[in-house]
Amino acid sequence: MSEPLLQAVNLECERDDRVLFRDLSFSILPGTLIRVEGPNGSGKTTLLRILAGLNDSYSGDLLWRGKNRHGYREEFLRNMLYLGHRPGIKPLLTPMENLRALMDGRRSLPDRILWQALEGTGLGGFQTVPCRNLSAGQQRRVALARLLIADEPLWILDEVFTAIDIQGVGALERLLVERVENGGAIVVTTHHDLQLPSMQRLTLGGGDGYDY
Repeated sequence: MSEPLLQAVNLECERDDRVLFRDLSFSILPGTLIRVEGPNGSGKTTLLRILAGLNDSYSGDLLWRGKNRHGYREEFLRNMLYLGHRPGIKPLLTPMENLRALMDGRRSLPDRILWQALEGTGLGGFQTVPCRNLSAGQQRRVALARLLIADEPLWILDEVFTAIDIQGVGALERLLVERVENGGAIVVTTHHDLQLPSMQRLTLGGGDGYDY
């Protein structure tokens, strides 16, 4: 069996005097996709932000490749890609400029590759248009272009299907399947009716505790 990329051990998180989840343990293995499910307010986004290292308000342990993540934070961040439910792009910049900024500190890629990634998400002809002039769906596609050039082994995606059309949904589903088939690991939340081969489910409850 492959070594887990990330392991959650007895995670507990409380918000506004309410326990979102407790005693939550699971492993994220290469070649797997885990969909985090649950009603609104059950802590799905909170859990993803904890896994991505963006929220430290929890108890329990997170292990990166079998080692406590606190001692390997930089290594973890280099090998993890997080996309939140907001596009996370700068409206005054163009798609090309945003994509360069998203890649900053990761890998240096020629503009030709970035251009192809934007074309791959349906933004051909919009590469030099300020993002404030793009629709919500087009702005989302700028962020999704990052996935086409990503080589991080772990992807954490929060509501990644928001504001994209049917064609874009199909393309993204195919990309996720291809990524998992090539050994990548994905954790995702979505209101989209996602049904992918070998998809695992992690269901958070509406109050104390969880179901897995």
